[in-house]
Amino acid sequence: MVFALGESAFMTGSAVFLTKVVGMSAGRAGLALTIMGIAQFAFSYPAGRIIDRVGPKRVWAAQAVARALVFLALPFVDGFGQYVVAAVLMGAFTAFGRSSHQAYVYDVLPPETRVRTQSYMYSWLNIGHTFGALVGGLALATGSLEVIRWTPVVTAALMVLNAIGITRLPAAPHDLRVSNGEARIRPTGPGPLRNIGWIFTTFFLGVMWTNQILLNVVIPLWLVDATDAPHVLLAWLFGTNTVLCIFLPAYTSKGVRTLDDALRYVWISSTFFVASCVVTMITHSTVGLVTVLLVWLGHVTVTGAELAISAASWSFEAELSDPDRRGEYQGVQEVAGALGFQWSPAVYTFLALTWGAEGWLVIAAIIVGATIGLGPSVRAARRFAERNFRAVAADGTAATPTG
Repeated sequence: MVFALGESAFMTGSAVFLTKVVGMSAGRAGLALTIMGIAQFAFSYPAGRIIDRVGPKRVWAAQAVARALVFLALPFVDGFGQYVVAAVLMGAFTAFGRSSHQAYVYDVLPPETRVRTQSYMYSWLNIGHTFGALVGGLALATGSLEVIRWTPVVTAALMVLNAIGITRLPAAPHDLRVSNGEARIRPTGPGPLRNIGWIFTTFFLGVMWTNQILLNVVIPLWLVDATDAPHVLLAWLFGTNTVLCIFLPAYTSKGVRTLDDALRYVWISSTFFVASCVVTMITHSTVGLVTVLLVWLGHVTVTGAELAISAASWSFEAELSDPDRRGEYQGVQEVAGALGFQWSPAVYTFLALTWGAEGWLVIAAIIVGATIGLGPSVRAARRFAERNFRAVAADGTAATPTG
């Protein structure tokens, strides 16, 4: 929650910060953010390797401090070139942060509580983003560029607080193995780059997560460009999504106990996604209150897709990644997931707004294809795990080989 509070406190006003404070054009601001994404992508796999050598908790805490230092520097950034340097550093630290956080979570939690704990974390993450947006909104409401300039300092302070909180958490089993020297011994057996099932599973999960593009990009643009719905409805749409993602994850994840449960949830997510495409597609031909209700329903159903794939994703990541290589597996996941996701803003926007009804059906077909692909890829990853992973006891200690 503290992390999300800090991140959203800055991100809410980041467009104003980049264009009015740093002095970049909108085009250059977009280019800088793209460079940040490329840096995150490039550092994802090396970050995972380092996390396995150093320990997830140590890296998680260190990157929070490093990210705080970048935010402290932002008020003094002047122009495109300087911001690109900051963006590359932020992209790199984000790669370390995402992989180390997930590696720690899956390492420290016993298998029977992983999905449920993740659901509560997901709720509190959304609470943090909500209050962070409020902080950023208050800064914007002042109308002062000086207030906007120094907002990153608030974020930096929260990142330091986050780092302190991380250091107070218990050491994960992998951190203990680093302390006693075991992590210096290279794990035997093939790594994640040879686990084709894992690579395809995380790629298809990236495609399934394009529900976020439907949620945050395509449906809002469709509302403005192709319907007669009032633009103020956008606030209600995002508010509905936020409320549902705060209160429902703990309930919607209860049905996930095994990998077969997770595969069933993938189909539930796909059904919600397809329903959202069909419902939203119809609004091009409706008017008035009917349009408003259908657009809202389309947003609710795509939120259902988000909640279902969240629970499934947590199960796949926990059960199909090697306990001896959590960081490396997270790094491969970040790369493969990005390949499944990053193309979607341009493609989905083109399909929906240029092709209309046919475009929405193509988007739905893409998701159905990813859903079908997850079945054999998960089974292949499970067979790989049974052959090559060490069994891990409930307390996280290594037991006998499984194959």
